[in-house]
This record gives sequence, C-alpha cells and structure tokens, in this order.
Amino acid sequence: MLLMTPGPTRVPERVLGAGARPMLHHRSSEFSAELATMLELLSPVFGARGVILPVHATGRGAMEASICNLFSAGDEIAVCCNGRFGEMWARLAESYGVIVHRIFTHWNQDIDPVEMAGLLDRQPVIRGVALTCCDTSTGVANDIEAAARIARAHGALLLVDGVSSIGGMRFAFDDWDVDVAITASQKCLMSSPGLSFVAVSERAWAAQARARLPRSYWNFAEIKQAVSATRPATPGTPPVHIVLQVAEALRMMHEEGLERVHQRHDDMGARARSGAAALGLSMQCPALRRFSSTVTAIALPAGVSPNAVRDAIKARGILTAAALGPYAATAFRIGHMGDIHPADVDRTLAALAGALAECASTDRTGSR
Repeated sequence: MLLMTPGPTRVPERVLGAGARPMLHHRSSEFSAELATMLELLSPVFGARGVILPVHATGRGAMEASICNLFSAGDEIAVCCNGRFGEMWARLAESYGVIVHRIFTHWNQDIDPVEMAGLLDRQPVIRGVALTCCDTSTGVANDIEAAARIARAHGALLLVDGVSSIGGMRFAFDDWDVDVAITASQKCLMSSPGLSFVAVSERAWAAQARARLPRSYWNFAEIKQAVSATRPATPGTPPVHIVLQVAEALRMMHEEGLERVHQRHDDMGARARSGAAALGLSMQCPALRRFSSTVTAIALPAGVSPNAVRDAIKARGILTAAALGPYAATAFRIGHMGDIHPADVDRTLAALAGALAECASTDRTGSR
C-alpha cells in the first residue's frame, strides 16, 4: 500500500534496515556516535547553528514541552488558529494556565502580518506568538518569515510547529530569527513515529531560565546538557532504533542534497494542485494564497462522498487521508512528503481520476 498521507509516511528500505539493527545500549559509544551524527545532520535541516534538542515524544509532546519551558501561568500569548494544529497550540497553552489570544480562526485564511501587528500593538503584554508552518488540516503554508519579523518588533517569542514541513520545505531558523521550531521523525524525516526535535534561540533560552511552569520530563536545559556533553547522550533512555532510523534518513537527505529535497517537494505540491485542477477539482481552502509543498487538501464535487473516493483510491493500492474538522464531509487530503516522489503523485492522481469515474458511474446506475 502506497502511503500518500500527511504522516506517518513511507519509510525507505535503508531506514527500515537501520531500525532493524541489533539493540545498542543507549550509554554505549556506538549509540552516542549515532546520536551525535543525527543532531549534526539535523542542524542544516532547521537552518540553525545551535544545538537541536531530541524529545522522546511525537511532535505534540515537543509542542507541550515548548509551552512549559518558556512560559509561566498567567503569561499571555497569541496563537494563529487557521487550522486544527494551530488550535492545538492554543489548547496546550491553556491547559497550563497560559492566557491565549486566538487570531486567524477561520481555516480558509492565511495569516495577515498587519493584523498580527495590530494585536501585538493593542496587547503589549503578549509574550509569544505560536503558529504552524504547514497545517495539514488545510494545506496552508504560513509565512513564518513575516510572522517572525512582527514578533521580533514587539519583543515576543515566535514558536513554530514545523512537524509537517521541516525537512521537506526550506526553513531558515537563524536567518528568519525564529525562537522555537519543532519537527518530528514520522513525516518529512521518513522514519517511524516517536521522536521529535526542537531548535531553540538564545532569547528562548533566556525565557526558559525565567519560566516557572512544571517541566520535569520536558526540561530543555537537561536535554541540552546531555546532548552537549563530550560524548552526547540523552537524560533518559531514548527510542534507540528511531534514533538510528532518523540518522540514516538524514544521511539519505544530505546525499540527495537539501536544496534538491526542497525542490522535489515544491514540484510535488505544484503537481498535486495542477493535477487536481485538471480533473475539475478545487482546493479545500481556495482562498489561501500560500499552499504547502507537503500536503494538498482537495474539495470534491457536491454529492460525491469523500469516503467513497478514498475507498476507490485504496482499492487501487493507495492510502490517502480524510479531511478534518468542517471539511470532513466534502474533501480529502493527499500527503506528498519524505520518501515520496513525483511518480507517486502521478500514480495517485491517476487513481483519483479512476475513483471519480467509478463514483460517477455508481451514482448514475445505483450499483457497480
């Protein structure tokens, strides 16, 4: 089955092989060398010169960790909620007693730097802005560079969920002046789920020293101390084989060349959108100005069941994803990230064409 979902994604044979190695003890020099290699190869993926923190959890865990490392109860932040995973930032923050100002709450909209600046002008107590880079519920690609510029001008930290984009789309942590960025193993890094990664700016480290929320398992300072040791380690037992997988996946990405990886994803995103248009379909959120290179959310004609279309595509050997939230009954999603290539997108579009024809035939005859 070809996984054309926005995560988990297909794991290449080389990466599967790395994860099938005999167990390494997590305090051995051999494992420490693999951990060090993984972190070294991750830095250019983030566009960051500083240390990358491994967090033993999925991306959601790293998002929660970022909240409790940087803020205190009663602090105020702005959250761009133009998708399910932007809203996740808001819910996580509120669960820790952080006051959330929700902006851009309609899923069919991009962030607006002018509107963001206006909120921060009116609410100078806001200490952070959180958003997604790509929200897979909509297919939006938020303008991180613009958001960082606004946050910086107002003295606020910028926190970015890049779980579905970093590794597939260009990210410039240092050049854009971002404060926290997150990705995870199971999407563009084409490995098994269970490990996430966080880049942290010097401003964010200063905030971490002041913050007072509880953070035992999530303590960034302890993780940084462990991975920065002469022989890099982790504070506790890590998912050893996922580390081995991600290290191998990163070797593959660097062999391909990060610019070529990003171009491949850009090409696949454009191919998916133009292919859907050629079939007479529109985007789920057509008002968006910026679309992700890693996932495409497609609206279906009135009366066409997304479940029926996805089932027909699955019968052709391809798994796609259901739409989320208000679009569940009218759309579906195609992921194209990690170890996915243009030929896989073409195969999926051909299967979609066949599925649409099959569903139309069923509608006309009432039977197959």
